[in-house]
Amino acid sequence: MYDFLLRSPPTPVAFTNVDESYARLEAIDGAWGGSVERAAVGGFVADRLGIAFLAGYRAALQRLDPSLSRASLCATEEGGAHPRAIRARLEPADGAFVLTGAKTFATLASRAQTLLVVASVGEIDGRNQLRIARIPSERAGVTIRDRPPIPFAPEIPHAEIIFENVRVEASELLEGDGYERVLKPFRTLEDVHVLASALGYLVQVARRFGPAEPQIEEALATLASLREVAARDPLAPSTHVVLAGAIASSQRLAASAGLANADEPTRTRWERDRPLLAVAGTARGKRREAAWRALLG
Repeated sequence: MYDFLLRSPPTPVAFTNVDESYARLEAIDGAWGGSVERAAVGGFVADRLGIAFLAGYRAALQRLDPSLSRASLCATEEGGAHPRAIRARLEPADGAFVLTGAKTFATLASRAQTLLVVASVGEIDGRNQLRIARIPSERAGVTIRDRPPIPFAPEIPHAEIIFENVRVEASELLEGDGYERVLKPFRTLEDVHVLASALGYLVQVARRFGPAEPQIEEALATLASLREVAARDPLAPSTHVVLAGAIASSQRLAASAGLANADEPTRTRWERDRPLLAVAGTARGKRREAAWRALLG
């Protein structure tokens, strides 16, 4: 990965549409065994931060399940994505299950082939019990409607989804608790891989419009730490402490990105899309604080 980022021509591929971006990422999958490597290389060949995000989001899902290529994790509802807020329901029916409910903000759902749907199977001792249904996006009863583009990374669609009596086979339910097995760890994995893709993009920009050797060196060192984080338990407090350091380093790099010599389209898109890197900053801060409390008592 490091040789690729340092030696390959820093020539991004012009964005046309999300489907072509997916196809390009699928074409390079076989050359990179690790999910962080795929995220960083995908960011390096992107011509904007939003498409780098696509590479990172996809790699994070593949860290959960390598067979996922064009997928969307569908959790957020009207009340948010906290387990208490999940009202979509899975109920037994004729040897299978029926899924009903709605999701209000599902990233890349309209371009996905597979939906990972977080749904409730009831409560035990007042705690909402969640499972994950893995279903085709074209399953009967699934309606996906794109929301208006958000101000940053508008190329990445987000959708509302309605599930009306959608049949789900028992084999399509992931094993275990949906929150502990998928939803909670994915928050960490998404941070790791989106940061990796953003760093790959920043290395490309630095090489195109440099010189910026110190920024490239720090970006590669931070990528090395992200590879370590990705290999660890995503729920362990020590993992979150190391990740917090990588996030701080990435934020410094983003703030000092040497774009003074960049062409106007690159500068404009960077300023537009930079808020993407601050999404969920409050949640990250709370996770960091909780990790230190768990470690220090």
